[in-house]
Amino acid sequence: MKSKLILAIVFCICVSFVGYSQSSTFESLKFQSKKLGKEVSYSIYLPSDYNTSSRNYPVLYLLHGYTDDETMWLQAGEVKTIADRAIEDGDAAQMIIVMPDAWDTFYINQYDGKASYEDMFFEELIPYIEKTYRARPKKEYRAVAGLSMGGYGSFIYSLHHPDYFAACAPLSAAVFDDQVMKQRQENTHKDLFARLYGPGLNHWHKNSVLQILSELTPDNLPQVRYYIDCGDKDALLDGNFQAHKLMQQKGIQHEFRVHGGGHTWTYWRTALPEVLKFISVSFRRA
Repeated sequence: MKSKLILAIVFCICVSFVGYSQSSTFESLKFQSKKLGKEVSYSIYLPSDYNTSSRNYPVLYLLHGYTDDETMWLQAGEVKTIADRAIEDGDAAQMIIVMPDAWDTFYINQYDGKASYEDMFFEELIPYIEKTYRARPKKEYRAVAGLSMGGYGSFIYSLHHPDYFAACAPLSAAVFDDQVMKQRQENTHKDLFARLYGPGLNHWHKNSVLQILSELTPDNLPQVRYYIDCGDKDALLDGNFQAHKLMQQKGIQHEFRVHGGGHTWTYWRTALPEVLKFISVSFRRA
């Protein structure tokens, strides 16, 4: 009798392991970009039932910060652990999370046409992801988020391409006004911003969150749900606050959160569960 009981327990354990599926992550996969003339690396999170179902999934494009790469949201950001927990708790929808490498491009098309990262993102990366993986190819099932440089990138993408995303969640976004940009062009990041935005402010204004927001009219407001989050000790808080005020003035619906913390991974790991919860509301409405 005792031996039969042991065998039954072992059988149940084996069955549970066979039936249990886990999420998967893959780091530094590559595809060839004709726009950039080189390979682009990306990491990806696939939800737990991806390999056991035939369904298609919504996609979050999660952008990294300056000096980081496609691996940092997985390594320092603990995306797998956080997403698994949010999905398991019912706070987030099952989704694919794509984390592309952007080097130091600030996710824009360089002013002189030598590096058209934004064109690559929309004309090559998104179509590649939707062809290679079971991703839902509609605005209602896409979202974009990111931190710092990636927060800026996600903001710009939602403003340049509002028909692509249901939701946007910039974290500690690198949002600058003209005065700060001039200082960075001349001092802090002179070589970087001269290469990206060129001389003067013409190309910068085409890629300035604050400038674009200020020029919006009631007829062309982006139909995107926004969640903006920045730490109260973050040097970028002022730019985020300016964006918040402009969005209020323009009547753009958004959530603006300021929590205790700085420009750190501790802050972004804490913010990510709320981001996943926020964008999942959009995915579940579709």
